[in-house]
Amino acid sequence: MRIRDWFEKFVGNDMTSGLLMISAMLASILFANSPWRESIEHFWETNVFIGVADIQFSRPLEWWVNDVLMVFFFLQIGFELKREMKEGFLADSRQIMVPALAALGGIVCPAIIYALINHHSPQYMNGWAIPTATDIAFAICVLMLVGKAVPQAVKIFLLAIAIFDDLGAIVIIALFYNQGVSVDLLGYAGLICIALYFLNKMQITSFVPYLLLGVGLWYCFLNGGIHTTIAGVVVAMSYPMRVNIKKYSPLERLSHKLKPWVDLVILPVFAFASAGLYLGNVTEETFTHTLTLGIIFGLFFGKQIGIFLTTWLLVKSGVAVFPREVKLVDLYGVAAVAGIGFTMALFVGKLSLPGSMQEEIRLGILCGSLLSALWGAAVFRWGEHIHHLVKPKKQMRI
Repeated sequence: MRIRDWFEKFVGNDMTSGLLMISAMLASILFANSPWRESIEHFWETNVFIGVADIQFSRPLEWWVNDVLMVFFFLQIGFELKREMKEGFLADSRQIMVPALAALGGIVCPAIIYALINHHSPQYMNGWAIPTATDIAFAICVLMLVGKAVPQAVKIFLLAIAIFDDLGAIVIIALFYNQGVSVDLLGYAGLICIALYFLNKMQITSFVPYLLLGVGLWYCFLNGGIHTTIAGVVVAMSYPMRVNIKKYSPLERLSHKLKPWVDLVILPVFAFASAGLYLGNVTEETFTHTLTLGIIFGLFFGKQIGIFLTTWLLVKSGVAVFPREVKLVDLYGVAAVAGIGFTMALFVGKLSLPGSMQEEIRLGILCGSLLSALWGAAVFRWGEHIHHLVKPKKQMRI
């Protein structure tokens, strides 16, 4: 039992996921600059066949990672969002405004910086959303590696910002990165959503019917112009949070089973498939390209300015009130580590500028995320010596 308990603790640790993704990222870069580079590229380009009756799919392996495995990542995000909306942080309207506005600032400011840098290059403007996302697993990993007792309220604040950040990313993908909308297929998708709604109302806890309908929804979205990952969010939102017995939560049970697969398998596989940067193509022009600089400055400066300035203004105006142990430097540290945009940024990069400028996108994301991680760690480690405590008017959970 001790070994099992240790394993469950290891699997459930957010730091484990962060370290695995860091390892996968480094391995991807090493392989991309090794004699096996072409073999790895051919591997991801290998066609995988699957089908039933007349419905046949033959797509490259990398497509299966992006459009199938990542659906389960968004399914997990959907579970977390619904749990927070029903019984967690987002259930209390008094608590959601501050992290919601901070997250909005952390989305808008990086997008503005990216757009300003690329305003003379309209062909790259579609990538404005690349530096707007936060990779929560990496961010939490940085907090835990700092070796300093970060106040629990600060961690909750970062998680709350990440929740709204994920919600923002879902909305951005749904609204801005879908093409060739098919009214007929979206009509069928609407019927599937109605069926999912009735499954929820009947409190069906078996995930099988949700999964079957989810596959149909995924197919409609795939050919109907909506990105397939949104299907994962829709299915998650339809799954029951609670049933007759108040203490039993089928959503939490399923989320608990899915989380290790997402954190320990899907995300590392995605990182390995997406982060490979061939350094032989990296030149001074690559570093100074407006696309690269827009992503770096958006992640490193945009996230800091957007989140911290918004939070600081809310504190100064008396709208935001934090516990006494929370310091301004802690809030700035949250804004700094929020610039780590690895997973979602890579994903949005592939959606926004598919098949072009991927070297610049990867370089920008890796550099911006690395700078944010190092600076955020430095802020949490040594920044307390130069900042004063926030003086709250009253105690309040965040």
